[in-house]
Amino acid sequence: MKKTLPSWPVAVLLALALCPRAGAAQTDEIQVYDGDLAPPGVFNLTLHDNFTPSGSRTPAFPGAVISNHAWIGVPEWAYGVTDWFEAGLYLPLYSVSRGLGGTLDGFKLRTLFAVPHAADRTFFYGANFEFSYNARHWDSRRFTSEIRPIVGWHLGPWDVILNPILDTSWEGGPGKLDFAPSTRLAYNVSPTLAVAVEEYGDFGPFDGFLPAAAQSQQIFGALDYGVRHVDIEVGAGFGLTAGSDHSTLKLILSRDLN
Repeated sequence: MKKTLPSWPVAVLLALALCPRAGAAQTDEIQVYDGDLAPPGVFNLTLHDNFTPSGSRTPAFPGAVISNHAWIGVPEWAYGVTDWFEAGLYLPLYSVSRGLGGTLDGFKLRTLFAVPHAADRTFFYGANFEFSYNARHWDSRRFTSEIRPIVGWHLGPWDVILNPILDTSWEGGPGKLDFAPSTRLAYNVSPTLAVAVEEYGDFGPFDGFLPAAAQSQQIFGALDYGVRHVDIEVGAGFGLTAGSDHSTLKLILSRDLN
C-alpha cells in the first residue's frame, strides 16, 4: 500500500499560518527544499555558508548585521526519525561582518515532514517548520518562525520545486505574515550532477506588500554535484531590485554521518 503523509502536520501548518512574521533578518540558509529526508536512524550534517561581495550598507534595524562583505554560516544537524519525518538543529549560527566582527547569532529547531521517498515520485510535497532564537544584532525579534510548504515535480531530467515560505514573529494578525517564496528549476545532467536556476523573493507582509523596488528579489545559478558520499552545491546570485543585495555567493556541503 502506498504511504501518505499523515494529516496532523497539515493541521499544524494551518494553525501556524494564523501567526505573523518578524522584522527583516539576514539570510543564513539559501536553499530550496525538495522533500529529501535523511533515512530513518541516520544522522546528516549540512554546512551552509554564504558571502555577500556587494550588499546593503544600511542595517535593517539599529545595531543589525550589515550584509555587505558579510560571511554568514551555520551547521545543520539532522536526524531521520521515520521515512516521512526528519528533525533538525541549526547550531551555531554565526557571522563575520564589518562593524560587529565575528558574532554568534542564535539557533534554530526544525521539523520536516514530506511524502516518503520524494526523490522517486513524479509529484512530491511536504512542509518544514522552524523555530528560531535570535541574537539582538541578528533580528529585531527574539523569537521567529518559518513555515515552508514544499511542492514539486520530477519530470524526466527536470525538477520544478516551489517553496511558498511564510515568516512569522507571533505578533499581530494573519496579515502580518511575510511572504518570501523560493523556486528552483533544475536539469539533471547525470545522477550526480545538476544545473539549476533559483529565485528567492521577499514581498513583505500580506497586509501591505512592499513597493517593487523595496522588495528583495534574487536570481541564483547553482551547480549540484555528488562525490564520495558528499553532496556539494555552489551558487552565485544577483539582485533584481534596489532592495536586494547586489551579489551573493553560496556553498552547501552535506553528508550522512552514519
